[in-house]
Amino acid sequence: MKVVVGLGSCGIAAGARKVYESLEEHIKSNELKVGLELTGCVGMCHLEPIVDIYDDLGNMERFVKVSHDKATELLTKAMAKDEDIAFKISDVDKEAIDKQVRITIENCGIINPEKLEEYIEKGGYEGLKKCLTEMTPEEVIEEVKESGLRGRGGAGFPTWFKWNAALKEKATPKFMVCNADEGDPGAFMDRAILEGDPHRLLEGMAIGAYAIGAEEGIIYVRAEYPLAIKRLNIAIQQAKEAGYLGKNIFGTDFNLEIRIKAGAGAFVCGEETALIASLEGERGMPRLKPPFPAQKGFWNKPTNINNVETFANIPWIIRKGGSAFAAYGTERSKGTKVFALTGKIKKGGLVEVPMGMPIKDIIYGIGGGILNDKKFKAVQMGGPSGGCIPAHLEDTTVDYESLSKVGAIMGSGGMVVMDESTCMVEMARFFLDFTRKESCGKCIHCRLGTKRLLEILERIVSGDGRDGDIELLESLSVEVKDGSLCGLGQTAPNPVLSTIRFFRDEYEAHIHDKKCPSKACKALITFFIEDNCIGCGMCKRNCPVEAISGEPKLLHLIDQDTCIKCGKCYEVCKFDAITIS
Repeated sequence: MKVVVGLGSCGIAAGARKVYESLEEHIKSNELKVGLELTGCVGMCHLEPIVDIYDDLGNMERFVKVSHDKATELLTKAMAKDEDIAFKISDVDKEAIDKQVRITIENCGIINPEKLEEYIEKGGYEGLKKCLTEMTPEEVIEEVKESGLRGRGGAGFPTWFKWNAALKEKATPKFMVCNADEGDPGAFMDRAILEGDPHRLLEGMAIGAYAIGAEEGIIYVRAEYPLAIKRLNIAIQQAKEAGYLGKNIFGTDFNLEIRIKAGAGAFVCGEETALIASLEGERGMPRLKPPFPAQKGFWNKPTNINNVETFANIPWIIRKGGSAFAAYGTERSKGTKVFALTGKIKKGGLVEVPMGMPIKDIIYGIGGGILNDKKFKAVQMGGPSGGCIPAHLEDTTVDYESLSKVGAIMGSGGMVVMDESTCMVEMARFFLDFTRKESCGKCIHCRLGTKRLLEILERIVSGDGRDGDIELLESLSVEVKDGSLCGLGQTAPNPVLSTIRFFRDEYEAHIHDKKCPSKACKALITFFIEDNCIGCGMCKRNCPVEAISGEPKLLHLIDQDTCIKCGKCYEVCKFDAITIS
C-alpha cells in the first residue's frame, strides 16, 4: 500500500503538511508496511488537503479535505478495507477532472516531483532522447510548427517562429531562458508545474536549447516561490547526476547547463527585454525592439524566452507528435490551455482544457458554478493586462481570436470570476492600482497615464465622480496604450475599457446617482435596520465601532456618523432586518 499526500503550496496552506507528519509518525510508530510519498497540486485546490491511497494492485482511491487529526483513522480504515470511510471524493468532482484534457499538467498531483524515477516512469526525457538521437534541430522546430503551439505567456506568438529565428543567428553563445516570473493576481499555473513536475520544464528547455543551439539555460523565477525553487534545484541536481544535463547528453555532442535566477517579484520583468535586463544585473526595464532577443538578447547574444507552460508542452509534442497536439483546439489556437480558476467560484483551482471550450463550460461544468449560487456577472481574463467578459457573452470560446474580439486576452491563464456583488468600477480600480504600482516608470505614458487613470477611478468609487469622467477615461486609456513602450502600459487600460464597454451603466450610476449598483463601494452605501428587527442584539455585539444601539427585543438603530460600513451587521443578521442602500 502507498499513501500520497498533496504537498503543493495550496495543500500546505490548507494543512497538508500536518496531515503528512501525522501519517509519517503513525506509520513509523506502528511499523506499518506502507509507503508514504508526496506530490504536487492535482488542480483541485478547493478540496485540499488531498490524500491518495493506492492498494497493492495500483488501484487508487482519493480522499479530500482530510484533517490532520483524522488522517490516521483514514489510513487504518483503508488498510482494513473498510468501505465506510469519510472524505471520499465525490462523483461530481471526478467528472470535473474527466472533462479536462491534461497535457501540460498530466503529471501534477500524480508523481513525486522530488523523484526523478517517477518522471522517467511517465515517459520523462524520452522526448529529449528522441531529439538528440533521431532528429536535427530543424526537424525539432518543424515538429513544433506542426503542433501549432503558441506562447502561453500571454502574447500567443508562434513558438516555432521564435526558435527558428534564434537558430538562424550565427553568433554564440546562445541562451535558452524560461520566464517563470508569474505575477498576475489570481494566477498560479506556472507555480503548480514547477512544484509538481519540475523535470517537465527541464526537458522542455533542453529540447528547445538543442533546437536553437544553446548550451546554457536560465530559469528566471520569482523569489516568492520558495517551494518551486527548492524542487527545481533538486530536479537540476538529479538531471545532472543522471546525465540529462551537463556534457555529452545521451552520448551526443550536445551540452547544456541550466541555472536558476530568483527575481525580486517585479511584474514588468514578465516582459522579455526587462527580464533580460534583470538577468544582467540591471534594473528590470524594457527596451525598444528591434533588435529582438533572438538577435541580441542576454549579453547581446541570441536568446530565446518562453514561459513555463510553453516549455511544459514540448516533451509531450515530441513524444506524441505535433499532429496529435494540433488535434486539440481550434484552427488558429491549437492544443490545450491551463487556467487558474479564482474569485467567486465554487471549485477554485487549476484546470486544463482544449482551446475552443466555451467559458460557461469551464465555470459551470468544471468550476461548479458561482459561489453561494449567486448570479454570474463577469470573468476577468488575462489578469491586469486582460479584459472583462460579461455574463451575456459566456458562450465565448477560450481561444486567442475569440477573446480578442470581446476585448480580452488569453494572458497567462488567469480567470477571475465575479458575481452580482462585484462592482465593476472597483474591479477596474483594483487592477489599475496593481499596474500603476508595477510600472517601471521608464515611459511617461505608462508612468503618469496609469496614475491619472487610477486617480479618476478612485474619485468615482469615492462618490466624487464628475460629468465627462467616462469620456476622459476612454481617451486617456487610448493615449496610454498608444504611447507606452512595453506590454505593461499597452495593456494596463484594458480592464477600464472593457468594463466601460460592457458596464457603462455602473459608471454612470456612480457618477450621476452617487450609487453603487452592486452595493460594494463603501462611500456610496448606507446600512439601515428595518422595522422587522426583533432586537436580538447580534448586530450590536458584532459591530466593531459600537455604532449600533438598542434595547433587547426592541428595534435597534445605526449611528450613520459612527458606522464604518464594514458590513459585519449585515453578515450576522439572521432575520434580514438590515438592508443596504
